[in-house]
Amino acid sequence: MSAAIDEQFATNVYYDRTFDCDAAKILPGEFYFTHKDMLIVTVLGSCVSACVRDRVTGIGGMNHFMLPYNGDADSPVSASMRYGSYAMEVLINELIKAGARRENLEAKVFGGGAVLRGFSSINVGERNAAFVCEYLQAENIRVLAKDLNDIHARKVYYFPRSGRVLVKKIEQLNNNTLANREQDYATRLNKRMARSGEVDLF
Repeated sequence: MSAAIDEQFATNVYYDRTFDCDAAKILPGEFYFTHKDMLIVTVLGSCVSACVRDRVTGIGGMNHFMLPYNGDADSPVSASMRYGSYAMEVLINELIKAGARRENLEAKVFGGGAVLRGFSSINVGERNAAFVCEYLQAENIRVLAKDLNDIHARKVYYFPRSGRVLVKKIEQLNNNTLANREQDYATRLNKRMARSGEVDLF
């Protein structure tokens, strides 16, 4: 995996007045994990988030990733699969380094909506959703809940200590922030992968 393609540890930590606790907001290409009793929140369009925790210790985290949309989705050696695997491995490895045990891990997965114009014809949301489920199954990590695909964006609130998740469907996007954020993320990934020689652009 190219070192140029990084999952960034989220730094946007704030106090959430609604839930009366500290919270971390993660953007595309970011992840966050904690052993504290706090909240992790993100907004998803075609991207996917995996919420993974150790059910015994309560150490848990969330990532937010998109598979780059060029390359052969069915090929196990495609750039998109390598990136998706990397995004999952970063989160799982960080949890284990923090004290989680692999045999205690459980997951909830969200996102993959068909919400971005220009992405629907290549089914990027569906590919993201299928990938995360297949990955977790291959890793023998039990998926307790999922809310995938559909046509809506989602705001996900995750409480790793308890495993509780709240999902708010966003039926009407009021501006282009989400679309622009995910499009910029996809473009950034493709440029990085092209520089590393891992993907053929055509």
